[in-house]
Amino acid sequence: MRFTTTGFCRLSICAAALMQGAAIGGVINMLKDALSSEDEAGFGGGMWLRIMPLGASITYGVKSTDGNGYRKVLRDKIVAYGNDVNMVGSRRNGTMEDNDVEGWPGYIIDQVHTVVKTSLPKYKPNLVLVNVGTNDCSGNVDIPNAGKRLSSMLDDVYAGSARATVVLSTLLVRADAAKQKCVLDVNAQYRAVAAAQRSNGRRIVLADMQPPAGPTTAELVDDGTHPTDAGYAKMAAVWLQGLRDADDAGFLLTKEAIPGNADGVPDRGVYG
Repeated sequence: MRFTTTGFCRLSICAAALMQGAAIGGVINMLKDALSSEDEAGFGGGMWLRIMPLGASITYGVKSTDGNGYRKVLRDKIVAYGNDVNMVGSRRNGTMEDNDVEGWPGYIIDQVHTVVKTSLPKYKPNLVLVNVGTNDCSGNVDIPNAGKRLSSMLDDVYAGSARATVVLSTLLVRADAAKQKCVLDVNAQYRAVAAAQRSNGRRIVLADMQPPAGPTTAELVDDGTHPTDAGYAKMAAVWLQGLRDADDAGFLLTKEAIPGNADGVPDRGVYG
């Protein structure tokens, strides 16, 4: 049985996750099915992944019982598959050891963009998980230009970390009908942005977080916006498929060295 640097085997991770409940357990099985059982060499041949979860409150893990949101479930599966992982970002949240994150509750696209200009050059992730725009729909902020604003932000993501691959998430379902209409509008713009960026040679794939793969309205907490733990686990499954798509496309590149630190940011990714 193959062990990772965390000292956990694939079986033990799955078993621990299954104990969290039937709903989350079902998603863990989805995660298992998303990965080939034939090979545990890891994504990109087992390269070290320096991952930046980028966005607002959902990225931060708001309303999850442990504060980890989707991050620990996803991280555990990637490590079990054969990759060393370091989550990076200027903030920390959740009970997991490697809990660095670039999630800013309440931020709209433009505010996250401002963070990108300093955070990407500092941490130089080779994988960026982008989920942003929920607050724009909540506040009806310049929705017709959501895609343009996202595209401008992505330009600075790549400018700050030239070896980054982006997995771009569509917005999650909303319980409120008017806000869900906005979500569908923004998601259509995001799909166009992803296609345009990719046609221009950018390493980007889309992760569709709408049901049934993503959380349903039954998997949102009472605010109608943030996922339950089971909803966050479903997000992890969608992110994982996005990573698979990026790997299949040959997009993943080894992490970039950071000046003054040959290995880059101190990699705490050996922890769970």
